[in-house]
Amino acid sequence: MDDIQLENDGPMSEAQLVIVGRLTASELEKIDKAILENSSHQWRKVARVVGQTLLEFQSEFPGVPDIFYSERIELLVNSGALQSQGNLKKMRYSEIKLP
Repeated sequence: MDDIQLENDGPMSEAQLVIVGRLTASELEKIDKAILENSSHQWRKVARVVGQTLLEFQSEFPGVPDIFYSERIELLVNSGALQSQGNLKKMRYSEIKLP
């Protein structure tokens, strides 16, 4: 493995944090709902779910980075809405599914 694969995803840049900080509670709920809808009862790569969700919202929420969607997935895992395996700090090397 090369060193790039060993590094965690992120962090967000200052500019990205500003964009994400402007999201409202209802927008966050909308994003979380889409993440859950893009998930399955079968294991899926976090990167796949992030990519699908990012594509859905790229025009509605321009500038919101993939790492933000990955962080939302981690919150959903911590709340019990999703199950995970692997290191969620590395979206290409972790998987999620609906419980």
